Amino acid sequence: MSDKTQPTADADQSAQATTQTTQRRRIISHSQHIKDLSFENPGAGEQFTTGNPPKIDIAVNVTGRNIAENQQEAELSITAKAALDDKPVFVVELTYSGRFSITGLPAEQIEPALLIECPRLLFPFARRIIADCCRDGGYPPLMLEPIDFAQMYMNRKREQSASAGSPKK
Repeated sequence: MSDKTQPTADADQSAQATTQTTQRRRIISHSQHIKDLSFENPGAGEQFTTGNPPKIDIAVNVTGRNIAENQQEAELSITAKAALDDKPVFVVELTYSGRFSITGLPAEQIEPALLIECPRLLFPFARRIIADCCRDGGYPPLMLEPIDFAQMYMNRKREQSASAGSPKK
């Protein structure tokens, strides 16, 4: 008698179905690039005279669109504004874009994948570009914290629902 157990046909089929589902649901990145980049440095050198760190405000926006059949574009826009005593120190603005194919998802899941998962793939590259711009502008690299794109998406949907439900004036 053997202590080895043989896998059942049901287990094999279940594993095969899981593998096929995983293989079908994919986000393929075709390209990514800087669409727009601006670094303004009106306070060059001034940050070293006060010894105080500047206040930095960061704004993030994500957009997506279909560009061809089974091909989408996601844009991640990040703006960081640094000010010291209400005087601008620097402003960095970046729009970083990627072209993707999202396959194996029902139509209603394409938008969330485009506005959550695609920006998540773009973010590390955008973060590095912003850090490099700040460093090259004479400041310490601005290391952006990870962004919860799922929460951003849910907030946007909630705002859209609220504005759609509010009466027009």
